[in-house]
Amino acid sequence: MENILSSINLSTTTAPIVTEVRGKEWIDYGTEDWANLFPQFLIDLYYNSSTQAAIINATSEMIAGESIVIEDEEERELESIVRLKKFINSANGNETLHEVIKKIAFDFKLQGAFALNIVWSQDRTQIAEIHHIAVEKIRAEKPNALGKVEAYFVSADWADIRENEPSRVPTFNTNDRTSPNQILYTGLYSPNMNAYHTPDYVAGNNWALVDQRVAEFHLNNISHGFSGSFMLNFANGVPTQEERFQIEQSLADKFTGADNAGKFILTFSDDKTRTPDITAITPSDLDKQYLALQELLVQNILTAHRVTSPILMGIKSDTGLGNNADELNSAANFYLNTVILPFQHQILKTLRKIFTVNNMDMPVRFEQLKPITVRFTNQDLAAVMTQDEIREELGLAPLNEEVVVKEDLTKMSEYTALESFLDTLEDIPEDWELVEEEIVDGEHQDFDFETELNNIANDKIELASTGSAYPNARSEQDGVNKSYSEFFKVRYVYTQDDFLVNKTGEVRDFCRTMENANKIYRKEDILRMSDMTVNDYYYSEKQGRNIGWGANGDLQYSIWLYKGGGNCHHFWLRKIYKTSLRNAKSKISDSQLIGYTKARSEGFTAEKNDNLVARPPKRMANNGFLPGNTKH
Repeated sequence: MENILSSINLSTTTAPIVTEVRGKEWIDYGTEDWANLFPQFLIDLYYNSSTQAAIINATSEMIAGESIVIEDEEERELESIVRLKKFINSANGNETLHEVIKKIAFDFKLQGAFALNIVWSQDRTQIAEIHHIAVEKIRAEKPNALGKVEAYFVSADWADIRENEPSRVPTFNTNDRTSPNQILYTGLYSPNMNAYHTPDYVAGNNWALVDQRVAEFHLNNISHGFSGSFMLNFANGVPTQEERFQIEQSLADKFTGADNAGKFILTFSDDKTRTPDITAITPSDLDKQYLALQELLVQNILTAHRVTSPILMGIKSDTGLGNNADELNSAANFYLNTVILPFQHQILKTLRKIFTVNNMDMPVRFEQLKPITVRFTNQDLAAVMTQDEIREELGLAPLNEEVVVKEDLTKMSEYTALESFLDTLEDIPEDWELVEEEIVDGEHQDFDFETELNNIANDKIELASTGSAYPNARSEQDGVNKSYSEFFKVRYVYTQDDFLVNKTGEVRDFCRTMENANKIYRKEDILRMSDMTVNDYYYSEKQGRNIGWGANGDLQYSIWLYKGGGNCHHFWLRKIYKTSLRNAKSKISDSQLIGYTKARSEGFTAEKNDNLVARPPKRMANNGFLPGNTKH
């Protein structure tokens, strides 16, 4: 008697397939089972493999970091910083730049690529907005003769392009700004891929698919009742090849696969001798086999993603691998340098193309999430940080062991002195015209801008000729008022940098008093404040003296340069006023006159205050803390 055992092979290919199909303007991007739907296949694995999802979620969060910040901000041009800060705060009408980055970071890890919709301004001189486009919605146009992709096709659902007709959008090109919308598609290098970029974990997709199938199998087993596998032997003769194929196909359709786990076979026969022989072949240690399979697939998925410690991804490990602090620290640094940073560098490289167009190109970086940046031992941190600094990193309030709270009377007298001083200053003039408002850029404290301006104004003013009627003006015989201050006034306003994020929401008493005074300041008044104790201080029992914001804790410091002290968010804004008297006498415009004055002021270049006047202390080196000042 012939006995034939046939095995049914259920195979799935997960490698991406790129094909140019005749009659289509785009390049298909799919698998054997997912025609032109490889991105959707990756999304399906993400939703159905818990291990895959955990790694992608954690990695994309690490890539995006906490925020994006400007490198060495205190050394950059203020106008460029302002433009970039504005773009960071609003990449489009609804999202900040970091919100967009979080989306593209997720796509970058999941899909191996990301895409942006670049929106040009009406005059095509600037990039007005950038928007995230989900990678699964785009396909590359067939390349031109030079192999360059000139456009991408966008569809809401590539599985049904009849209902969601693809639309063509040109590739981002700064030399051709004809279209108001362009697509920037990029990613890391993928071997043997010209039009698309594949994810770095693509070799592990088979194991992610096994993870999905195992989960489906267990779910259906629970739903249908538990049952092992069976071998069926039909005792009524050997059928033909065609009959065997039909039987095999029918059984495969009905009883194999995760969806059919736990189902049973029902047969009908009127002859006991012709009933099929059904033999259970369930191993006695099936539970152990499943556990071994689970460990194997998790390890292979982790390997595909280059994860050396599952804990980094929020995956519990019972093996002890990467559980100790040193191993975890080493694993974090490895993942940061070999996985996270290449993703971040590609994103930053892409963003700087946009920044360059908008004349705000400067180095930026990601502020890393805290767990990834842990590279020092507790002993290292203790050697370079104060106790309160360590507590701040941990989110704890300072101990303030040295601080003795001043009596209310002391604080009151301190700020009464400041307010009394401010009462002697000018209010904003009503009878003077504001002709210029600008950030004080490196103006030296010894330079008298007002005197210089009025000296030049005196040379440029054409005085009234004899016989002209100017009742409020001096005659030629009378000459010009030698103080010159009657023509131009140069004053300064204490102003907050609105682009700096105040995480505490608190404003220093000194800064609040200066702003609320609603005064304009002469430079000599500002310099005079530097010789006064006008800002907050405390008494240190350890040092036996009052400690202020100055160098080494001095109570006095340059308010012209350092404003409210370390971490202060304020700067000086220069305002130039012109009197309404004698306006008709000026032969040149105010902008010309003021511009000439600026040019004359360059004689002080060698003595400039290194642009400190224009910067809030928060933007300075060491956040504006003077040497030896560790108090605040």
